[in-house]
Amino acid sequence: MKYFFPILLGRLARVLARARGGGSAYPGYLVLKLLPTFLTDVTQQFDRGVLFVLGSNGKSTTTHMLSDIMRSHGLRVFTNPTGANLPQGIASALLSEVSLFGKLKADVGVLEVDEAFAVELSGHLHPSTVLMLNVQVDQLYRFYETSRVADMMTDTAATATTNVVTNRDDDYLGRYESQTALSTPVTQVTTRFGASAALVTAAPHGLQNASDFGRTEDGVAAADFSADSEVTALTADGATIALGGTAGSSGESLDVRLPARGLHYAVDAAAAIQTARVSLGSEFRLDRAVGAFAAMKPAYGRGERLKIGSDEAEFVMFKNAASLQLNLDALQSVPEQVLLAIDEGTPDISWIYDVDFSSLDHVDVVSGAKAWQIALRLEHAGIPITTVEPDIEKAIELMKALPAPSTKTKNFIVNYEQMMIARKMLGYPDLEKRA
Repeated sequence: MKYFFPILLGRLARVLARARGGGSAYPGYLVLKLLPTFLTDVTQQFDRGVLFVLGSNGKSTTTHMLSDIMRSHGLRVFTNPTGANLPQGIASALLSEVSLFGKLKADVGVLEVDEAFAVELSGHLHPSTVLMLNVQVDQLYRFYETSRVADMMTDTAATATTNVVTNRDDDYLGRYESQTALSTPVTQVTTRFGASAALVTAAPHGLQNASDFGRTEDGVAAADFSADSEVTALTADGATIALGGTAGSSGESLDVRLPARGLHYAVDAAAAIQTARVSLGSEFRLDRAVGAFAAMKPAYGRGERLKIGSDEAEFVMFKNAASLQLNLDALQSVPEQVLLAIDEGTPDISWIYDVDFSSLDHVDVVSGAKAWQIALRLEHAGIPITTVEPDIEKAIELMKALPAPSTKTKNFIVNYEQMMIARKMLGYPDLEKRA
């Protein structure tokens, strides 16, 4: 009975929250108040452990990729597909899978985790593997300095009981070395992923990783390390990833289809593949990883295409300058129709003046609570705007009313909160089932 009533009440709260139009972290908050050991008790059932995914950008996409790769190897995966990455959000996600008696039918947990809560969560979930994606300028109103975010990630990595996978090309993270984990006498194994120097140099604005201005006092730079999983070629919808190091399948490469365009998605794929390699060991199979990518759908809002009348809305989601710039750089051509929207979910958008908007020649509708701030930035950039409509629902109706573009694609460039509203308006409110 230890689990029955807290889980029952949490599930009832979850049903009520979803009946009101979407998911909510409150059910998880309620369960954790009634049963503080809920996360620890449930996740101890994973035979293959818990894998953490950390990073300023790319967490949801990489978690999605890694989960699909693990499933392609026959494992039952629990994940937090909606991107709910705080303790209460993860607890809410568990409520959809756990029985009233606290039983969970899953072999491994693959969890996107908020950096600020990662160390706290590691004390409850004891991750076997921690993946660190990148440190990019993000939420300075919350974190103040990118170096603080890097410290949060590396402090969490120190708690991994088996493996740490880190970004070779990130000055903050690339130098991380194996150490004896805080929770076990076993020494971790550290491996790395990255992209070839030629690809990064060819990208219009690189990979947008934050920099701590070069080398440490001992003269070691991140780029001095080799990558065990490296993006070596990029196409419009795919990438070639070379595998090296001591994990299984060393010295081989694989061609994968990416669920969304851009070098940043290819790097996420390299990170997911390397994490699967070290987690699965000798069980890792190249053909299964390739098959997982071939069947993979985009993580919601990240290159996702949804019907809008007789056309499709292609969602490009961003939350900071780095993610917006990389997604703009990945556009294959100048889009015919564009909605650009940011609301209060992104409180400080002063960084918008660092973004190069030259890949756009106009914007049809600017929307969200920050619509006039966006409009001012676009005016400075000399980009024409047809309409400024702060109400996103009215803005979407304006997009619907536009003539069908020759590409049959209407581009929605939006932050997270506007993406959720837009998806709901287009008839896709259930993020968990979609993911």
